[in-house]
Amino acid sequence: MMDEVAKFALAVQFLTRLPIPARIKFTPERMAGSVAYYPLVGLLVGGLSALIFWAASLALPVLVSVILAVSAGFLLTGGFHEDGLADTFDGIGGGLTRERSLEIMKDSRIGTYGTLALACMIALKVAALSEMAHVSPFLVLGLLPAAHGLSRFSSVIVIATSKYVRDEGTGKPVARGSSALTLTIASVTAAAILAGLIWAGPPMLAAYGVIGLVAGHMLMRAFFERKLKGYTGDTLGAVQQVSEVGFYLGVLSWL
Repeated sequence: MMDEVAKFALAVQFLTRLPIPARIKFTPERMAGSVAYYPLVGLLVGGLSALIFWAASLALPVLVSVILAVSAGFLLTGGFHEDGLADTFDGIGGGLTRERSLEIMKDSRIGTYGTLALACMIALKVAALSEMAHVSPFLVLGLLPAAHGLSRFSSVIVIATSKYVRDEGTGKPVARGSSALTLTIASVTAAAILAGLIWAGPPMLAAYGVIGLVAGHMLMRAFFERKLKGYTGDTLGAVQQVSEVGFYLGVLSWL
């Protein structure tokens, strides 16, 4: 049990800026196993973002509250996934060859493709969540944690079904995190999130959200896998971001 707690703590440390106890011991095996808890970390990030939305909405307009909630997500993760999204679009959009794309993705500077992709993702998040909040603020309170959790599971699926293409990189420590136990824990967490959505609201709302998430997952993978022949740490962030936005758009299409 303590080993699993350590894996969860390492997942928190890897995906967020939240502090973890210094006594948690790092091992490559634990780091690989931490992939199991990505959906749970997403649930935590989304839950804290929802809390910010709720607190802000007590005194501020809906749009401002949504922007603060989305901004809280950036602060909690250090823009980790957003950085991956921007690097992925810069690399795939600016590289004529696989090697050149991978080289561009390692560059810390952001280019035109990355800037446009990031702006579109943020705009879509804010617009979709604002529309939901106008229908009911409780939708945002429930869907933020669900979308963050399920979109991290979307990244886990990539790890389990694709190949890491770099010799080194941010995704290398977790590239081996596709054991039966890891996938079982991640899948059970995602199923619990989905069950909570179905219990709390109309089942069709959850269904449309999942359809949107799956569409985002597949479109993003089609965008980078054809050229890269696998994934990198940056593309995991891109899959998370597009899956999250796909979830919101799916729900919005049902409302």
